Amino acid sequence: MQTETFSLLKKTPLNQAQKGMFAKMVDFHGWELPLYFESILKEHEAVRTHCGVFDVSHMGRLKIEGPGALPLLQKINANDISSLKPGQALYSHMLNEKGGIIDDLIVSYLSPNHYYAVVNASRLDADKAWIAQNNSYDALIIDESPQTAMIAVQGPKAEDILYALEFKEAKTLPRFGIIQTKLLNCKALISRTGYTGEDGFEIIVHNEDAEVIWEGLMSESPMPCGLAARDTLRLEAGLLLYGQDMNEDITSLEAGCAWLVKNPDDFIGKDSLLKQKQELKRRLYGIKLLDKGVPRHGNKVFLGEEQIGTLTSATFSPTLETGIGLAYLPTYVKVGDNLSVSVHGRKIAAKANLTQFYNRGKSHA
Repeated sequence: MQTETFSLLKKTPLNQAQKGMFAKMVDFHGWELPLYFESILKEHEAVRTHCGVFDVSHMGRLKIEGPGALPLLQKINANDISSLKPGQALYSHMLNEKGGIIDDLIVSYLSPNHYYAVVNASRLDADKAWIAQNNSYDALIIDESPQTAMIAVQGPKAEDILYALEFKEAKTLPRFGIIQTKLLNCKALISRTGYTGEDGFEIIVHNEDAEVIWEGLMSESPMPCGLAARDTLRLEAGLLLYGQDMNEDITSLEAGCAWLVKNPDDFIGKDSLLKQKQELKRRLYGIKLLDKGVPRHGNKVFLGEEQIGTLTSATFSPTLETGIGLAYLPTYVKVGDNLSVSVHGRKIAAKANLTQFYNRGKSHA
Protein backbone atom coordinates (compact mmCIF):
# COMPACT_ATOMS: atom_id res chain seq x y z
CA MET A 1 0.00 0.00 0.00
CA GLN A 2 2.80 2.41 0.91
CA THR A 3 4.58 1.65 -2.37
CA GLU A 4 1.38 2.37 -4.28
CA THR A 5 0.92 5.64 -2.39
CA PHE A 6 4.50 6.71 -3.06
CA SER A 7 4.10 5.94 -6.76
CA LEU A 8 1.47 8.69 -6.93
CA LEU A 9 3.66 11.30 -5.27
CA LYS A 10 5.66 13.95 -7.09
CA LYS A 11 9.39 13.33 -7.09
CA THR A 12 12.34 15.69 -7.26
CA PRO A 13 15.26 15.12 -9.66
CA LEU A 14 17.25 13.90 -6.63
CA ASN A 15 14.76 11.23 -5.58
CA GLN A 16 16.76 8.23 -6.80
CA ALA A 17 20.07 9.61 -5.53
CA GLN A 18 18.55 10.02 -2.06
CA LYS A 19 17.04 6.54 -2.06
CA GLY A 20 20.49 5.26 -2.95
CA MET A 21 21.69 6.88 0.29
CA PHE A 22 19.00 4.94 2.22
CA ALA A 23 16.89 7.99 3.01
CA LYS A 24 13.65 7.39 4.93
CA MET A 25 11.09 8.80 2.49
CA VAL A 26 7.72 10.31 3.43
CA ASP A 27 4.78 12.11 1.84
CA PHE A 28 5.18 15.88 2.29
CA HIS A 29 2.39 17.91 0.67
CA GLY A 30 2.21 15.43 -2.21
CA TRP A 31 5.98 15.09 -2.61
CA GLU A 32 8.13 12.07 -1.79
CA LEU A 33 10.92 13.60 0.27
CA PRO A 34 13.50 12.34 2.79
CA LEU A 35 12.49 12.59 6.45
CA TYR A 36 16.03 11.72 7.50
CA PHE A 37 19.05 9.79 6.23
CA GLU A 38 21.04 8.52 9.21
CA SER A 39 19.76 10.32 12.30
CA ILE A 40 17.69 13.45 12.99
CA LEU A 41 19.97 14.47 15.86
CA LYS A 42 23.15 13.95 13.81
CA GLU A 43 21.73 15.94 10.91
CA HIS A 44 20.65 18.75 13.22
CA GLU A 45 24.08 18.87 14.86
CA ALA A 46 25.86 18.79 11.50
CA VAL A 47 24.07 21.97 10.38
CA ARG A 48 24.80 23.72 13.69
CA THR A 49 28.50 22.74 13.74
CA HIS A 50 29.61 21.90 10.18
CA CYS A 51 27.32 21.67 7.13
CA GLY A 52 24.17 19.93 5.98
CA VAL A 53 22.62 19.68 2.52
CA PHE A 54 18.86 19.58 1.87
CA ASP A 55 16.84 18.86 -1.26
CA VAL A 56 14.25 21.65 -1.30
CA SER A 57 13.20 21.19 -4.92
CA HIS A 58 9.56 20.93 -3.85
CA MET A 59 9.53 24.69 -3.20
CA GLY A 60 7.83 26.86 -5.82
CA ARG A 61 9.93 29.07 -8.12
CA LEU A 62 8.37 31.90 -10.11
CA LYS A 63 9.86 34.38 -12.57
CA ILE A 64 8.10 37.75 -12.70
CA GLU A 65 9.20 39.78 -15.70
CA GLY A 66 8.42 42.89 -17.73
CA PRO A 67 7.82 46.59 -17.03
CA GLY A 68 4.83 45.66 -14.87
CA ALA A 69 6.79 43.29 -12.62
CA LEU A 70 7.72 45.83 -9.94
CA PRO A 71 4.27 47.51 -9.71
CA LEU A 72 2.69 44.06 -9.39
CA LEU A 73 5.11 42.94 -6.69
CA GLN A 74 4.62 46.21 -4.79
CA LYS A 75 0.87 45.72 -4.84
CA ILE A 76 0.89 42.17 -3.45
CA ASN A 77 3.79 42.38 -0.95
CA ALA A 78 3.97 43.89 2.53
CA ASN A 79 7.72 44.39 2.23
CA ASP A 80 9.19 47.07 -0.02
CA ILE A 81 10.31 45.36 -3.22
CA SER A 82 11.26 48.76 -4.70
CA SER A 83 14.09 48.99 -2.14
CA LEU A 84 15.96 46.14 -3.81
CA LYS A 85 18.99 46.65 -6.00
CA PRO A 86 20.08 44.07 -8.61
CA GLY A 87 21.57 41.08 -6.84
CA GLN A 88 19.51 41.54 -3.66
CA ALA A 89 16.66 39.54 -2.13
CA LEU A 90 14.29 39.99 0.79
CA TYR A 91 11.75 38.08 2.83
CA SER A 92 8.13 39.17 2.49
CA HIS A 93 4.48 38.30 3.05
CA MET A 94 1.72 38.33 0.44
CA LEU A 95 -1.48 39.39 2.19
CA ASN A 96 -5.19 39.29 1.53
CA GLU A 97 -7.45 42.32 2.08
CA LYS A 98 -7.82 41.46 5.78
CA GLY A 99 -4.05 41.37 6.25
CA GLY A 100 -4.04 37.56 6.43
CA ILE A 101 -0.95 35.83 5.10
CA ILE A 102 -1.50 34.17 1.72
CA ASP A 103 2.14 33.06 1.72
CA ASP A 104 5.60 33.98 2.93
CA LEU A 105 8.25 34.15 0.24
CA ILE A 106 11.66 35.40 -0.78
CA VAL A 107 11.70 37.89 -3.65
CA SER A 108 14.93 38.55 -5.58
CA TYR A 109 15.78 41.35 -8.00
CA LEU A 110 17.97 39.81 -10.69
CA SER A 111 18.13 42.60 -13.27
CA PRO A 112 15.87 45.43 -14.55
CA ASN A 113 12.33 44.09 -15.06
CA HIS A 114 13.44 40.62 -13.92
CA TYR A 115 12.42 39.29 -10.50
CA TYR A 116 12.35 35.84 -8.93
CA ALA A 117 10.19 34.51 -6.11
CA VAL A 118 10.59 31.33 -4.06
CA VAL A 119 7.30 30.29 -2.45
CA ASN A 120 5.99 27.42 -0.34
CA ALA A 121 5.24 24.13 -2.10
CA SER A 122 1.81 23.86 -0.51
CA ARG A 123 0.89 27.38 -1.66
CA LEU A 124 2.20 27.41 -5.23
CA ASP A 125 -1.16 27.04 -6.96
CA ALA A 126 -2.89 29.50 -4.59
CA ASP A 127 -0.03 31.98 -5.06
CA LYS A 128 -0.18 31.80 -8.83
CA ALA A 129 -3.93 32.34 -8.77
CA TRP A 130 -3.61 35.33 -6.42
CA ILE A 131 -0.83 36.89 -8.49
CA ALA A 132 -2.81 36.40 -11.72
CA GLN A 133 -5.90 37.90 -10.10
CA ASN A 134 -3.99 41.07 -9.25
CA ASN A 135 -1.87 41.27 -12.40
CA SER A 136 -3.39 44.32 -14.04
CA TYR A 137 0.13 45.35 -15.08
CA ASP A 138 0.69 42.75 -17.85
CA ALA A 139 3.68 41.28 -16.01
CA LEU A 140 4.83 37.90 -17.33
CA ILE A 141 4.60 35.13 -14.72
CA ILE A 142 6.62 31.98 -15.46
CA ASP A 143 6.48 28.94 -13.19
CA GLU A 144 9.98 27.46 -13.28
CA SER A 145 9.25 24.86 -10.60
CA PRO A 146 8.77 21.86 -12.95
CA GLN A 147 12.05 22.27 -14.80
CA THR A 148 14.34 23.30 -11.94
CA ALA A 149 15.71 21.83 -8.72
CA MET A 150 16.75 23.59 -5.52
CA ILE A 151 19.40 22.54 -3.00
CA ALA A 152 20.12 24.22 0.36
CA VAL A 153 23.66 24.12 1.76
CA GLN A 154 23.50 25.20 5.40
CA GLY A 155 25.94 25.57 8.28
CA PRO A 156 29.15 27.33 9.33
CA LYS A 157 31.18 25.42 6.72
CA ALA A 158 28.78 26.08 3.82
CA GLU A 159 30.92 28.93 2.52
CA ASP A 160 34.07 26.80 2.52
CA ILE A 161 32.33 23.91 0.75
CA LEU A 162 31.03 26.08 -2.09
CA TYR A 163 34.38 27.85 -2.36
CA ALA A 164 36.05 24.45 -2.73
CA LEU A 165 33.72 23.79 -5.68
CA GLU A 166 35.10 26.91 -7.39
CA PHE A 167 32.26 29.23 -6.40
CA LYS A 168 34.66 32.00 -5.41
CA GLU A 169 31.82 34.47 -4.75
CA ALA A 170 30.94 32.38 -1.69
CA LYS A 171 33.45 34.51 0.23
CA THR A 172 31.92 37.82 -0.80
CA LEU A 173 28.21 37.25 -1.47
CA PRO A 174 26.35 39.10 1.31
CA ARG A 175 23.41 37.79 3.31
CA PHE A 176 20.34 37.88 1.03
CA GLY A 177 22.60 38.42 -1.96
CA ILE A 178 21.86 36.49 -5.17
CA ILE A 179 23.91 35.82 -8.29
CA GLN A 180 23.45 34.13 -11.66
CA THR A 181 26.60 32.10 -12.18
CA LYS A 182 28.02 28.65 -12.91
CA LEU A 183 28.69 25.89 -10.43
CA LEU A 184 30.53 22.76 -11.62
CA ASN A 185 29.95 24.03 -15.17
CA CYS A 186 26.19 24.14 -14.62
CA LYS A 187 24.12 27.32 -14.85
CA ALA A 188 22.98 28.20 -11.37
CA LEU A 189 21.13 30.86 -9.41
CA ILE A 190 22.74 31.04 -5.97
CA SER A 191 21.48 33.08 -3.01
CA ARG A 192 22.83 33.44 0.51
CA THR A 193 19.60 32.42 2.19
CA GLY A 194 18.22 29.51 4.18
CA TYR A 195 15.72 28.15 6.69
CA THR A 196 17.94 26.88 9.50
CA GLY A 197 19.25 29.87 11.44
CA GLU A 198 22.77 29.25 10.12
CA ASP A 199 24.79 30.82 7.33
CA GLY A 200 24.16 29.09 4.05
CA PHE A 201 23.23 29.12 0.39
CA GLU A 202 20.35 27.98 -1.78
CA ILE A 203 21.16 26.78 -5.30
CA ILE A 204 18.67 26.64 -8.18
CA VAL A 205 19.68 24.61 -11.25
CA HIS A 206 18.03 22.88 -14.20
CA ASN A 207 16.72 19.40 -13.43
CA GLU A 208 19.32 17.66 -15.57
CA ASP A 209 22.13 19.28 -13.53
CA ALA A 210 20.74 18.51 -10.07
CA GLU A 211 22.63 15.23 -9.54
CA VAL A 212 25.90 16.80 -10.71
CA ILE A 213 25.55 19.51 -8.07
CA TRP A 214 24.41 17.05 -5.38
CA GLU A 215 27.33 14.68 -6.02
CA GLY A 216 29.77 17.59 -6.11
CA LEU A 217 28.53 18.79 -2.75
CA MET A 218 28.69 15.29 -1.29
CA SER A 219 32.33 15.03 -2.35
CA GLU A 220 33.10 17.73 0.23
CA SER A 221 31.59 15.59 3.03
CA PRO A 222 28.62 17.58 4.33
CA MET A 223 25.78 15.57 5.85
CA PRO A 224 22.66 14.94 3.74
CA CYS A 225 19.66 16.10 5.75
CA GLY A 226 15.92 15.55 5.69
CA LEU A 227 12.69 17.27 6.64
CA ALA A 228 12.86 16.37 10.32
CA ALA A 229 16.13 18.20 10.98
CA ARG A 230 14.93 21.10 8.83
CA ASP A 231 11.95 21.42 11.17
CA THR A 232 13.92 21.33 14.44
CA LEU A 233 16.48 23.79 13.05
CA ARG A 234 13.93 26.30 11.79
CA LEU A 235 11.90 26.17 15.01
CA GLU A 236 14.97 26.84 17.17
CA ALA A 237 15.68 29.85 14.95
CA GLY A 238 12.09 31.11 15.25
CA LEU A 239 11.35 30.65 11.55
CA LEU A 240 7.67 30.09 10.86
CA LEU A 241 6.04 27.24 8.93
CA TYR A 242 3.15 28.12 6.65
CA GLY A 243 -0.01 26.18 7.45
CA GLN A 244 0.94 25.77 11.11
CA ASP A 245 2.34 29.07 12.39
CA MET A 246 0.63 31.30 9.83
CA ASN A 247 -2.25 31.19 7.37
CA GLU A 248 -4.82 33.42 5.69
CA ASP A 249 -6.52 34.14 9.04
CA ILE A 250 -3.31 35.32 10.74
CA THR A 251 -1.79 38.72 9.98
CA SER A 252 1.85 39.75 9.76
CA LEU A 253 1.44 41.76 12.98
CA GLU A 254 0.03 38.79 14.89
CA ALA A 255 2.83 36.59 13.54
CA GLY A 256 5.43 38.93 15.03
CA CYS A 257 6.57 40.11 11.60
CA ALA A 258 5.78 43.82 11.85
CA TRP A 259 9.45 44.39 10.97
CA LEU A 260 8.85 43.32 7.37
CA VAL A 261 5.87 45.63 6.77
CA LYS A 262 7.89 48.34 5.04
CA ASN A 263 6.05 48.92 1.77
CA PRO A 264 5.25 52.68 1.51
CA ASP A 265 2.78 52.07 -1.33
CA ASP A 266 -0.87 51.08 -1.17
CA PHE A 267 -0.37 47.32 -0.95
CA ILE A 268 -3.16 44.80 -0.42
CA GLY A 269 -3.93 44.46 3.30
CA LYS A 270 -2.32 47.74 4.34
CA ASP A 271 -5.50 49.36 5.65
CA SER A 272 -6.33 46.30 7.74
CA LEU A 273 -2.85 46.23 9.28
CA LEU A 274 -3.02 49.92 10.15
CA LYS A 275 -6.33 49.36 11.92
CA GLN A 276 -5.16 46.22 13.72
CA LYS A 277 -1.99 47.94 14.91
CA GLN A 278 -4.11 50.05 17.25
CA GLU A 279 -5.89 47.07 18.82
CA LEU A 280 -3.68 43.99 18.52
CA LYS A 281 -5.22 41.29 20.72
CA ARG A 282 -2.92 38.32 20.12
CA ARG A 283 0.57 37.66 18.87
CA LEU A 284 3.03 34.82 18.46
CA TYR A 285 5.20 33.84 21.44
CA GLY A 286 7.86 31.26 22.02
CA ILE A 287 7.20 28.67 24.73
CA LYS A 288 10.07 26.97 26.56
CA LEU A 289 9.48 23.98 28.83
CA LEU A 290 11.14 24.03 32.26
CA ASP A 291 10.76 20.29 32.87
CA LYS A 292 11.06 17.09 30.83
CA GLY A 293 8.56 16.54 28.06
CA VAL A 294 8.25 16.64 24.28
CA PRO A 295 5.59 19.16 23.23
CA ARG A 296 3.66 18.73 20.00
CA HIS A 297 1.47 20.79 17.69
CA GLY A 298 -1.96 21.24 19.29
CA ASN A 299 -0.88 20.98 22.94
CA LYS A 300 -2.78 23.45 25.14
CA VAL A 301 -1.04 26.40 26.82
CA PHE A 302 -2.22 27.64 30.23
CA LEU A 303 -1.77 30.74 32.37
CA GLY A 304 -2.74 29.48 35.79
CA GLU A 305 -5.88 27.40 35.24
CA GLU A 306 -6.97 29.30 32.12
CA GLN A 307 -6.19 27.96 28.66
CA ILE A 308 -4.88 30.91 26.66
CA GLY A 309 -3.62 29.21 23.49
CA THR A 310 -2.39 26.09 21.70
CA LEU A 311 1.01 25.24 20.28
CA THR A 312 1.23 25.77 16.53
CA SER A 313 4.70 24.19 16.23
CA ALA A 314 6.59 22.28 18.90
CA THR A 315 9.49 19.87 19.29
CA PHE A 316 12.37 18.81 21.48
CA SER A 317 15.25 21.22 20.86
CA PRO A 318 18.57 19.35 20.45
CA THR A 319 20.49 22.59 20.98
CA LEU A 320 18.67 23.77 24.12
CA GLU A 321 17.97 20.21 25.31
CA THR A 322 14.40 21.02 26.26
CA GLY A 323 10.96 21.26 24.69
CA ILE A 324 10.12 24.40 22.74
CA GLY A 325 7.15 25.64 20.77
CA LEU A 326 5.23 28.56 19.34
CA ALA A 327 1.74 29.73 20.27
CA TYR A 328 -0.61 32.65 19.69
CA LEU A 329 -1.35 34.16 23.09
CA PRO A 330 -3.10 37.31 24.34
CA THR A 331 -0.88 40.38 24.11
CA TYR A 332 -1.05 40.91 27.88
CA VAL A 333 1.36 37.98 28.26
CA LYS A 334 4.96 39.11 28.82
CA VAL A 335 8.17 37.32 27.92
CA GLY A 336 9.27 35.52 31.09
CA ASP A 337 5.75 34.89 32.39
CA ASN A 338 5.19 31.50 34.01
CA LEU A 339 2.94 29.25 31.92
CA SER A 340 2.26 25.54 31.57
CA VAL A 341 1.76 23.18 28.64
CA SER A 342 -0.42 20.08 28.69
CA VAL A 343 1.56 17.10 27.32
CA HIS A 344 -0.15 13.69 27.45
CA GLY A 345 -2.57 15.04 30.04
CA ARG A 346 0.18 16.35 32.33
CA LYS A 347 0.81 20.05 32.83
CA ILE A 348 4.50 20.90 32.43
CA ALA A 349 5.92 24.18 33.72
CA ALA A 350 7.00 26.57 30.97
CA LYS A 351 7.90 30.20 30.31
CA ALA A 352 6.84 32.66 27.65
CA ASN A 353 9.87 33.21 25.42
CA LEU A 354 10.97 35.15 22.39
CA THR A 355 10.05 33.29 19.20
CA GLN A 356 13.74 33.02 18.36
CA PHE A 357 15.33 30.50 20.71
CA TYR A 358 18.66 30.30 18.88
CA ASN A 359 20.77 32.92 17.14
CA ARG A 360 24.06 31.71 15.64
CA GLY A 361 25.37 29.96 18.71
CA LYS A 362 23.50 32.11 21.24
CA SER A 363 20.43 30.64 22.91
CA HIS A 364 17.74 32.79 24.48
CA ALA A 365 16.66 32.08 28.05
